[in-house]
This record gives sequence, C-alpha cells and structure tokens, in this order.
Amino acid sequence: MDTNRTGDFKRKILPLIQVPLYSNALYLIIKSGVTSFLGFFFWIVVARFYTQAVVGFSSAVLSAINLLTIISLVGLNTLLVRRLPGTGEPSRLINTCLTISGGISVLVAVIFIAGIDFWSPAIVFISEHIIFAVAFVSFTLLSTLAALIDTSFVALRRAGFTLYRETISSLLKIPLPILFLPFLLTFGIVSSWGIALCISLLISFFIFLPRIQSGYRPIPGLKLHLIRDLGHYTTGNYLANLFTAAPGFILPLMVVNSLGAEINAFFYIPWTIAGAIFSIPIAISSSLFAESSHFEEQMRENVIRSVKFSLALLIPAVILLVLAGKWVLLAFGESYSANGLLLLQVMAISSLPLSINSIYTSVLRVTYRTKELVAFRGLMSAGALLASYLAMSVIGIIGVGYGWLGIQTLATIYIMLFRRQAITTSKESDGSHYDN
Repeated sequence: MDTNRTGDFKRKILPLIQVPLYSNALYLIIKSGVTSFLGFFFWIVVARFYTQAVVGFSSAVLSAINLLTIISLVGLNTLLVRRLPGTGEPSRLINTCLTISGGISVLVAVIFIAGIDFWSPAIVFISEHIIFAVAFVSFTLLSTLAALIDTSFVALRRAGFTLYRETISSLLKIPLPILFLPFLLTFGIVSSWGIALCISLLISFFIFLPRIQSGYRPIPGLKLHLIRDLGHYTTGNYLANLFTAAPGFILPLMVVNSLGAEINAFFYIPWTIAGAIFSIPIAISSSLFAESSHFEEQMRENVIRSVKFSLALLIPAVILLVLAGKWVLLAFGESYSANGLLLLQVMAISSLPLSINSIYTSVLRVTYRTKELVAFRGLMSAGALLASYLAMSVIGIIGVGYGWLGIQTLATIYIMLFRRQAITTSKESDGSHYDN
C-alpha cells in the first residue's frame, strides 16, 4: 500500500513540481509560508515585550518604509523580470537598476522625514531623533535593494534564493527586539527588522547572486541604454505596482493617524496574518509573469493552470484561517483576538477574488496592455482606500476589511463579465508594445 502511494506521488506530483510555473510559484509560496511562520513568532515576541501603542507605532513606521520602497523601485522590478531573460548584459542591468532605485530611495526617505508632520504626524518622533532618522533612511535603502535582488532571483528562474534570503532575515530578527528593548524602546522593533534585512542582503550580494549569475559583482553603475527603450512600459508598470501595493502600506498609516496607535496594533496583526494567505495568489501570478515572459505562446495554458493552482491552495487555507483564527490571534494576547478576529476572517475571504485579480494583472503585463493595467490597478487602489476610510470612520477597523473585500469582489466581477476572453488572448497591445 505504501509502495503504491509512493508510486502515485512520483507519477502525479513530481512532474508538476518540475514545471517551472509551479516550481517557481511553490518556492515563492514556501518562502512566504516560512517567513510568515517566522514572522508570526517575531510579532508574538514583540506583542509580549512591547506595549500595544509601541506595536502600533512600529507597524506604521514599517508600512512607511515599505511604501517608500515601492515608490523607489520606479517600475524597475518589473523591467528586470521582462528584460533580464533576454539581455546580453545581465550583471550590468541588475546593477543599473540597483543604482537608480537605491539613489531614489534615499531621496524619497529624506523628503518623507522632512514633511512627516504632513504625511503622518503620528510617527513624527522619527524626525526628532537623528539616529532614528538615519536608520529610517538606511532601512528604506536596504528594503529597496532587497526587493530588486529578490526580483532578479525570480527573473532568473531561481526563486528558491528568495526563500533563503527571507529565511535568514526572518530568523535573525526574532531575538533582536528583546536585545534592543532596554536601548531603543519604540524603535527597537524597526531596528530588529532592518538589521536582519541588512545581513540577509549582504549574503545575497556576495554569495547567492554570484552563484546564479556568473561573474556578478555588486558595483554601482549606470548603463542607461539597457533600460531606455522600455521607458513607456516601465512607467506604466511602475504606476501599476504603486497602485497595487499602496493600500497595503497606506492603510496602517491611515488607521494610526485616525484611530490611534493601540487600534492600529489590533489592525496590523490580523492584516499581517492575512498577508500570508495573500502571498499564495501573488506568488502564483509572479511565477505566471516570469514564465510567460520566457514563453508567451504558452500563456493561455499557464493562466488556466494558475487559476486552478491558486484556488486549490487558497480554499483550504481560507477555511482553516476562518475556523482557527481565534486561536491564532490568542497567541498575541486576548485583546488582539477580541478586537481583530472578524477583520482577520474577512481579509482571509478576500484572498479568493484577489487571486483572479492578480492573475489578470500578470496577463496585462505580459501582453503590454499598460494603459488598462494602470487604470485597473489605480481604480482598485483608490476604491479600496476610499471605501476603507469611509467605513472605518463609522464602524472602526472592521470597516477596512469590508472595504477591501468589496473592492476585490467588484474587480473580479468586472473581469469575469467583461474581460474573461482578454485573459487568454496572446497579445492586445495598447500602443506601448515592445519586442524583446
């Protein structure tokens, strides 16, 4: 009986794992699963040793760093996935993207601190301490570089190295909040995150990336001819990336400024846990984008595979989180469970329509429908923020969950009613087409 089961596994499962679409997606999902699992313990440590107000302030700071990271990428992460497979100068392309985005990240971080009274007065303490300000700028730079390095791993079809980098970072940051508690207080959580990120990034630069890209050296440089002819495509995808990521990082800032740091802690923990579920469709859509960039003629088949694969993984995960969410949140403390359970359940359910929306976004990227991509993600972002803000003002943090779920659902209905055929067409350029 055991022999038969082993034979069935080899015949049915192993061939699937060998398909790059699935293997890359699985690496990204495992990476998200491992980092979410380790992040779970990180936030348990934080919740046990720091007050709810400090957790709320720190989560707002981390959200600001992540938002500035997306701004700093200026679409170069998408360009790497689309262009790296076919370029004759991969190392120079990677370093050019790192140099440009790294410089921009320092600039936008400084601008953010200079105008923090306007952007987010709840975390104005960053600008009042030079050490906090320098750390904030440095961590924004590191976060931007890490995002591009991870993108390079995916573009080179070696997404497993994103798992290794994230695992190193996640393991290192768990004990650091306890060590920093007597010295850094409010900034101890953020410093733990940033120092762990720095170590994992150095390992990626000097060990991981040279292993998969022969001759790579992390040397700043600008070879603009490698990206010049993709300006229109990059700009459109940059706006789409910004619109896609912005709600996730703006919402904690919105909550902390409107409802206070303690309430933001009750929002951020369920939001972070739900992010583990969101990572499944995001990973699959990222793998679809990378694979279709290599073999666009197989896109229709890969889209169908991606939808089935995403739903097959999501449905059990959503059911589990809805039923067991109470006990998951109790690990952080009874107050987190009492105030965040319903939000966690609603966010988990929203991952189902999010999966369709993510796959549709990857199709638009591959087929150069840049204008539609920007409009689609822009309307979703604006709708999610507006709906969440209005609902939050009336019914508290659960309003964010209802607003988010509502917009994801409306977008999926639009795709299924009006754009279902467009998902499987090979190319429908809007004038921003570029042939590699």
